[in-house]
Amino acid sequence: MKFWPGKPYPLGATWDGAGVNFALFSENGSAVELCLFDEEGGNEERIPVVNQTDQVWHIYLPEARPGQLYGYRVHGPYEPAEGHRFNPAKLLRDPYAKAISGLMEWNDAHFGYSIGHPEADLTRDDRDSAPFSPKCIVIDQAFTWADDVAPKIPWDKTIIYEAHVKGLTQLAPFVPEELRGTYAGLRSPTVVEYLLSLGVTAIELMPVHQFLHDRFLVDKGLKNYWGYNTINFFSPHSDYARRRLKGRQVDEFKTMVKTFHREGIEIILDVVYNHTAEGNHLGPTLSFRGIDNAAYYRLVHDDKRYYFDYTGTGNTLNMRHPRTLQLIMDSLRYWVEEMHVDGFRFDLAATLARELHEVDRLGAFFDIIHQDPVISQVKLIAEPWDLGEGGYQVGNFPVLWTEWNGEYRDAVRRFWKGDEGQLGNFAWRLTGSSDLYASTGRRPYASINFVTAHDGFCLRDLVSYDRKHNEANLDDNRDGSDNNMSWNCGAEGPTEDDEINSLRERQQKNFLATLLLSQGVPMILAGDESSQTRGGNNNTYCQDNEISWMHWDMDETQRSILKFTRSLIQLRKEHPVFRRRSFFRGRSMRDPNLQDLAWFRPDGTEMSREDWANPAARCLGMVLAGDVINEFDDRGNSISDNTMLLLINAHWEKISFVMPPSRAAEKWNSFKAVWRLEFDTAAPDPTHTRSVNSGAAYDLQARTLAVFVLS
Repeated sequence: MKFWPGKPYPLGATWDGAGVNFALFSENGSAVELCLFDEEGGNEERIPVVNQTDQVWHIYLPEARPGQLYGYRVHGPYEPAEGHRFNPAKLLRDPYAKAISGLMEWNDAHFGYSIGHPEADLTRDDRDSAPFSPKCIVIDQAFTWADDVAPKIPWDKTIIYEAHVKGLTQLAPFVPEELRGTYAGLRSPTVVEYLLSLGVTAIELMPVHQFLHDRFLVDKGLKNYWGYNTINFFSPHSDYARRRLKGRQVDEFKTMVKTFHREGIEIILDVVYNHTAEGNHLGPTLSFRGIDNAAYYRLVHDDKRYYFDYTGTGNTLNMRHPRTLQLIMDSLRYWVEEMHVDGFRFDLAATLARELHEVDRLGAFFDIIHQDPVISQVKLIAEPWDLGEGGYQVGNFPVLWTEWNGEYRDAVRRFWKGDEGQLGNFAWRLTGSSDLYASTGRRPYASINFVTAHDGFCLRDLVSYDRKHNEANLDDNRDGSDNNMSWNCGAEGPTEDDEINSLRERQQKNFLATLLLSQGVPMILAGDESSQTRGGNNNTYCQDNEISWMHWDMDETQRSILKFTRSLIQLRKEHPVFRRRSFFRGRSMRDPNLQDLAWFRPDGTEMSREDWANPAARCLGMVLAGDVINEFDDRGNSISDNTMLLLINAHWEKISFVMPPSRAAEKWNSFKAVWRLEFDTAAPDPTHTRSVNSGAAYDLQARTLAVFVLS
């Protein structure tokens, strides 16, 4: 095949309408071969890449076309103690590949050394890995986006739905069988209509970057279902595509995004830039390790054979190297500009901030994000921790960033479990966690509130199990967290006891109501809105089966919770007092009557400092003054709403709650507020309405949340 020198930019394989430019960064490599394969991926042609500019190896093939399969072989020293693991016997994926031909077939040839003993990685293995390796695919990036417009939903109006591409539709009877578990299945009309009827505004997809199924799982007959094992940061995972021939997964992903945008729903990607699927020093040589191990990975300073591991996966990407930073930034821009996604949730984001060893909240990565004209304009969500020392960084991320609020999750779980001394912490979380975010100029929507997520118990299991049941993971039930902070309502697992099942249903509604009526941005785990169960498994990362998949056939209780969730979301949307853009001010210094928030004891009087310090207190009332929001809309108009009252009882006994006045400063004999019940989680029909005057008593049942609106 003919070839020309080509250009060092852009990196990757770029089709320009006449030919393909290939560009690969390798700082320490001594030679690079471009490997071309036929349509079956068998016959290989190797072309030396002789042109190098600024550590980028480049070549242009005027006869190459979209659909061409390719990979690389990189020559250089095999000196693990010095951090170099070059091995031209191993076919390497282009880090900038836009599509991958399929899934990997595990074989010992994928390893750069001869497997056998602890020191084995010091000796190079020369078996060819190409017969067992997926190939990169040259794609034509052209796509008819037509009038696609990003919804750009404001943070204060955002409701996130965390879901899995395959899991959401694999059992959906209304999706054609050949589309189930795919990007095309996810955009099916019934799924889209379901999400619209639920009321969510954004779907946060668990990893869709091309990932690997870990060998130890495959050997057990399992898979890496969650996908937090990335090997390509530009490629949509091929197994979620209906058609994989010639990179069609790219078009299928784009069509999915376009469909959701048309309905006003945003797409947020869960991205894993903190590590790769190549693992530790005994892992396979698939891409980065063979291209330039010392540049892409954080190596131990005094023994570069080993990797720093802040992620628990064996390696950590080297964020101190400019080409690694460029890789991540180029990937993010690609997914925004070419794939039209609306934001990102960064897995173990504290890892990305590590300049040296400590977490630096103003690290180079955040500086680059902040000034980038593309990425700074989309939704940025951090999982604000990693597994290294000092890695728990909730509240410490800079402006522009929102955070998975682990403090919210823990406080809400402990409160509804009935633990002592939780009232004050619960109140902070309910009102937007100003103690975490206000001092740095951030807003309530910096807090991504959640009670459950993919990692841990789902909501139904949270109130049904005291301990994990991960036996199906084939690890002797040793995996997964033991700190679940759950309350099983009186029995472990499934039961025929109607009273216990009623309590479980109520607790689920309590959690959902708390989540959706808290200040900040709520995130719902897919399936929690309809009381799905995983049978007590709190670590379903390897369960690509009915344990994890969404079940669409619902019983009466599940339909009841789904109806309740929809009504909660509608209530949140109708009342801006539940989704403030700024934190509460409390009582105004200028006018004591202008109080936007007030807290009440069960006797109807305002809570004192002593009440907050009472470790046995588990009940409170919260008045949100809708006419004193102290905020303005985008046109400068003052925002107003109904005044709302939340009565919350995490005690195991009923409490007679004296209904408060509409404002703390008003006297009982000067005004009688009339509170109209919106819902009560203890009622058979939680939306059954009634009215109660201020000063009258309302029987607030054990473990109940009730919401009233001022008439």
